[in-house]
Amino acid sequence: MAAPTPSSHLVPVDDLTYHYLRWGEADRPAVLLLHGLRSYAATWAPLAAELSGTHQVIAPDLRGRGRSSWDPARNYFTSTYVRDVAALAESLGLDRFSIVGHSLGGAVGYAYAARHPAQVDALIVEDIGPGSSTETAGAGRILREIGRTPDSFDSLDDVRAYWRGIRPGITAEALESRIEHTVHPGAGGNWEWTLDMAGIGAARRGEDPAGPVDLWAAVDQLRCPTLVIRGDRSDFLSAETCVRMARRQPRLRWAEVPAAGHYVHDDNPGEFTRLVTEFLDRGER
Repeated sequence: MAAPTPSSHLVPVDDLTYHYLRWGEADRPAVLLLHGLRSYAATWAPLAAELSGTHQVIAPDLRGRGRSSWDPARNYFTSTYVRDVAALAESLGLDRFSIVGHSLGGAVGYAYAARHPAQVDALIVEDIGPGSSTETAGAGRILREIGRTPDSFDSLDDVRAYWRGIRPGITAEALESRIEHTVHPGAGGNWEWTLDMAGIGAARRGEDPAGPVDLWAAVDQLRCPTLVIRGDRSDFLSAETCVRMARRQPRLRWAEVPAAGHYVHDDNPGEFTRLVTEFLDRGER
């Protein structure tokens, strides 16, 4: 059976235009899928297709990515995205929903659930925890990658080589998704980014990309069932941090997915989807 095709929407948020994809029927429990730093809404397509039979699934392009507006002030920080998600939820009339967030989107999930406990039924965070963005080998690796990112590409083969170079184990499906959704044809015959790579990089240099958000405090303040999913090969979230979070927060548990790095939903989509669907079912009940 063919995967369901999402509907595509634009909505004003904080003087910008936000783009989001929607799968499933509006009368079903809602779940927001929040992507990572260099990603986009459609990265969630395989998971959304699986969830769409039981949920209304909404995946936005965060500001500076995909078809959402780039921020001229380059205000690309967790606290800003939390306000954006609140405005998006209000515009869509969502009183309660679950959140699945990867990396940056996971940081937004922690902060949003802590700030809006009455709205969040369940939280699933993929491969990020307190200190991930500043104290890990993965944080340094990502900063180096951003610093070496080209402004544009001469061909799609160059785009393919770029993504495979920084993610050698990427699956063929995930690679083609990256090529389709992270670049567009430029005026000079080259291929240009659809995400504000320069702005995102500038916002991260020399400071915590979470901005003033304290993720340990957010973990302590969680009031919903929470699952943290770590890739067993991740250099961004350690098992030790997961253990510490679970000890501090009785509503939080964690799971480790084999044969997966930081991009768990790409590297082992079957196991990731199983964990998400089972946890959402339990959390909503």
